[in-house]
Amino acid sequence: MHGIEKIKAAREILKCNIEKSRELGVEIGDSGCRLESCGQRLNFLAAALRTIACKCTLYKMIGRDIDRAIGPAASVIKIFDVICGLEKTLSTDPSDDISAYLTTLKWMEEALGLLTDNCKLVISWLENSNCNSSVAESWYVMNVILNILRQLQATEERSRAKGGALMVALDKLESELASSLTDIAPLSLPLPNVIQNVQAIIERLAVNHRFDKCTSIYIEVRSSNVRKTLEELDLDYLEEISLTEFDSVLSVESHIDQWREHLEFAVKDLLDIEHRLCNEIFQKSASKDSSCTDCFAKIAVQSGIHSFIKFGNTITRGKKEAVKLLKLLDMFAALKRLRSDFNRLFSGRTCGEIQSQTRDLIKKVVNGACEIFWQLSLQVELQRTTSPPANGSVPRLVNFVTEYCNQLLEDEYWSTLVQVVEIHQGWNHESSNKELLLNEMRKIIMVIELNLESWAKTYTDDTLSYLFLMNNHWYLCKYTKGTKLGELMGHEWIRGHEENMEYYETLYLSESWGKLPDLLSEEGLVLFPGGRAIDRQVVKKRFKEFTEAFDDIYKRHSNWELCDKGLRWRVRQLVLQVVVPSYSSYLAKYMPSIEFEVASTGNQHIKYTAETLGNMISGLFEPKVGKYGSTTKCTEWSGKLNNSIVANHLSSTPAAA
Repeated sequence: MHGIEKIKAAREILKCNIEKSRELGVEIGDSGCRLESCGQRLNFLAAALRTIACKCTLYKMIGRDIDRAIGPAASVIKIFDVICGLEKTLSTDPSDDISAYLTTLKWMEEALGLLTDNCKLVISWLENSNCNSSVAESWYVMNVILNILRQLQATEERSRAKGGALMVALDKLESELASSLTDIAPLSLPLPNVIQNVQAIIERLAVNHRFDKCTSIYIEVRSSNVRKTLEELDLDYLEEISLTEFDSVLSVESHIDQWREHLEFAVKDLLDIEHRLCNEIFQKSASKDSSCTDCFAKIAVQSGIHSFIKFGNTITRGKKEAVKLLKLLDMFAALKRLRSDFNRLFSGRTCGEIQSQTRDLIKKVVNGACEIFWQLSLQVELQRTTSPPANGSVPRLVNFVTEYCNQLLEDEYWSTLVQVVEIHQGWNHESSNKELLLNEMRKIIMVIELNLESWAKTYTDDTLSYLFLMNNHWYLCKYTKGTKLGELMGHEWIRGHEENMEYYETLYLSESWGKLPDLLSEEGLVLFPGGRAIDRQVVKKRFKEFTEAFDDIYKRHSNWELCDKGLRWRVRQLVLQVVVPSYSSYLAKYMPSIEFEVASTGNQHIKYTAETLGNMISGLFEPKVGKYGSTTKCTEWSGKLNNSIVANHLSSTPAAA
């Protein structure tokens, strides 16, 4: 059994060996195929090695030329690598660090220029080299290198084209310039570092031929800033006012005052700062003067300076009225205060239009003011044909003219008027002096006096005429004393009006209230000579006649006015002294003689007591506020020169075309 087991084991071993032999045979067969394939590849490789050996021989022939080209080309590649790094840096926001961004941009420009120049040099050298162009391999290598260099040479052009790295960076820089200029407040100069940054941005953009774009951005942004500041002042009136929209300068008086304030603010505060800022920003510019004046002129125009001039022109073309003279003098004074500022700010050639329009406005203001002034006396005289107040009060024209002349003689207006007249006379080659103007002022007042005399004659009631003259002489005396007008006319003139007032006061009393006491005469009251009996019928008749006369006078005079409180008190006291004492005395003497009849018959013959008369007289001459033609208290007139009803009394010619 042991032997059989060994035989079986040997059989298994033989089977395994036979199987492995078969597998090995198969593998040997496959290896033969592979060896055959390797043999074929070795033959191809041997042929390739022979070709390479041939090419190596050829490369040795052009080796010197290849070595010379590869060196410069490698340096160009290094520059290109630097440019790629700079492009990545320029893709950031310049506002993060504007100085670093500008430095990077400058390096980028220099690197691009260096790349372009080096590529040109290498290409030129290779194209002119003495390589053997008959050898195909040499020609191929050279063309590959030249193509690469030409592509690199075009890097700067691509970078500066739309969408290129340098173009995008410069566009960002323009946006940063606009942002920086917007952040500069319109009423103050920025800090030095802000100005330096803006200058650096402009310098960088100018190097890249974008200086015109810089000035365009500068003008647009700064003009917008100034306009926004002015819009806060509500300047709509500058554009809205036209000749067809106002009949009198009084209707736009507040706008004229605003115009003076706003113009001064625009020039002295806003435009002065903009002018200084222009000088600071463009002081390093190659064409500093022209850049500064050009930019500033356009900023001034786009900010709306012409609107101010246009408004002034509209006012000068309006109706020539007395109050307008004062407004024109205000406008001239404002323009005069700004004269040095205008000359300094708008001196450049590009500001020629502003200069011309301003000179034209000043000319219109001067001509208009002088024309109105020299016509004042004539305009006052033309009012002579109008009717005086029906209540005998002071005409509004008299009040207006005296107040007007006083205001015109005030130092501020008078000095301005003297300057305006001197300028106007100088333009017309005529001599001028202050005395000529003073004489014209005196003439205006003398015309008013003639008007008063003429108006007084139009009253059909002499008593009312006397009251009218008394009223006006009192006014001219009291309300010019201690004023510039009073100084001009002199003490004798004032004293003359005092005397005239007293004269007409006496006439007024004697021709009205002064006649009443005569009606209470005692003549013919005694029935028998030497007796004491009183004729009661005569007494009753005289009381009746007195009462009727008093009622008649009181009825008429109660509608008359004395404009001044002091004059009212004075005249009332005089009337009381004339009427009440005589009436009271007569009443005391003769009333008892008729009291019995009154008691028995019931007939009332005594209408007023002395106290009643006194109360009635004490209420006379009070002014009443009424329609045009009536007056208010003289003491309330002071400072109301610009009342439209008053001013319209002295308007001259209609608006000029």
